[in-house]
Amino acid sequence: MKVVLMGYMGSGKSVIGRKLANTIAYKYADLDEYIEKGEGQNIVEIFTNHSEIYFRKIENAYLKKLLDTDGNFVISLGGGTPCYSNNINLIKDASNTSLIYLETSIDTLTNRLFSEINRRPLISHLTNKIALNDFIRKHLFERSYYYNQADYKISTDHKSIKMLAEEIRKVLF
Repeated sequence: MKVVLMGYMGSGKSVIGRKLANTIAYKYADLDEYIEKGEGQNIVEIFTNHSEIYFRKIENAYLKKLLDTDGNFVISLGGGTPCYSNNINLIKDASNTSLIYLETSIDTLTNRLFSEINRRPLISHLTNKIALNDFIRKHLFERSYYYNQADYKISTDHKSIKMLAEEIRKVLF
């Protein structure tokens, strides 16, 4: 089985994914880390040295590879992964796969992401919390079509990582 976590950047996909994988004794794969390892560059370098279009093409190829890998996995996607190429269909059409949307409020995302703004290529140009909040609001609206195709929606606000991993485990099993 593949448990695929999606949500906006800063929603906790990676940290919750690691905890969930440990809780249910599955292998764990972070798609961005998988891409970085395969490309020998971090995500910021890939965006800078190539382009977002290049990144989205290779992201699709690496996602296919992960979904085709044998074994039980928890996979954390990048925030935009389901919105590009045919990625949402790849996930939805993959056998024995559950797609979970980690829904996080705009204010929570703004507070989490503001301190990481320079490490996130899509928001590094923003200079204050108001601009970041507006950016997130617009992005979430644009991405809602994809995020709402999840098999399960889990609200992350005011919950610990351990609580969220347990909530997902209960939904799945």
